[in-house]
Amino acid sequence: MNHAREVIRCEAAYRMGLTGRGIGVAVLDTGIYLHEDFEHRVAAFTDMVHRRREPYDDNGHGTHISGIIGGSGNSSDGRYQGVAPECHIIMVKVLDQKGNGYASDVLAGIKWIRENRERLGIRIVNISIGSFSKKGMTENSVLVRGVNAAWDDGLVVCVAAGNMGPGKNTITTPGISRKVITVGCSDDYKEVNVMGNRMIDYSGRGPTGACICKPEIIAPGAGIISCAPETGGYQSKSGTSMSTPLVSGAIALLLQKYPYMSNRDVKLRLRERAVDLGLPMNQQGWGMLDVERLIE
Repeated sequence: MNHAREVIRCEAAYRMGLTGRGIGVAVLDTGIYLHEDFEHRVAAFTDMVHRRREPYDDNGHGTHISGIIGGSGNSSDGRYQGVAPECHIIMVKVLDQKGNGYASDVLAGIKWIRENRERLGIRIVNISIGSFSKKGMTENSVLVRGVNAAWDDGLVVCVAAGNMGPGKNTITTPGISRKVITVGCSDDYKEVNVMGNRMIDYSGRGPTGACICKPEIIAPGAGIISCAPETGGYQSKSGTSMSTPLVSGAIALLLQKYPYMSNRDVKLRLRERAVDLGLPMNQQGWGMLDVERLIE
């Protein structure tokens, strides 16, 4: 996280006192372990898989994602601090201990977020999950309709591009939605281990089946060290799943500074302020996330 924060240039935001305070980020994932770095900022937990009431994470993915968004870094003397260290996290467990899940649980999670967004101050939804089946690859799929409904409610929805690249039309669902902000990996030229597989050039690439250019933006995703589901622990993970919460955290900083921005304003701002890396449009979208340019 220390390196990722440097790459996306977070320092200027912190000098301005931007930390994501007051911004709620809902995370659809495997759950959350109450790591010290979250302090008392896990504002809510709901479990669509086992219906448990107390926060837990039987996989570790959701805890890692949440740390990238909003970990304080206290257990590492600030080294592995998340992008928005004072935002509050709303965890919606929709995936099981293997990281698998049903569309019905994801949809139930999205519905819960929409119903509770005002009560919990939710502005951003982070979805670092995706499905890649030809059956679900249309904009009519239930997952795309679900994220579109959240977007239409005014939520900023950030979705991973998936790790099925480098071919065309490899964006996972619901990242194919033309409304949401789909996030690819800027450093997928580095060989990494994703779920036990050695991968390179894996970031999902557009266009979608409906000829929509995707992703919108890219951010680092290789070897990101963030919170692990154990006391004071950290672990390294890679993939577009890790790129997405960097963007969600950056948007939390932006919305703290400009709280009246709509989700459409946020999307346009990302487009204007991204850094063109000279890569193909269907690999980099608008370009690389740059927090300093984003918030100025």
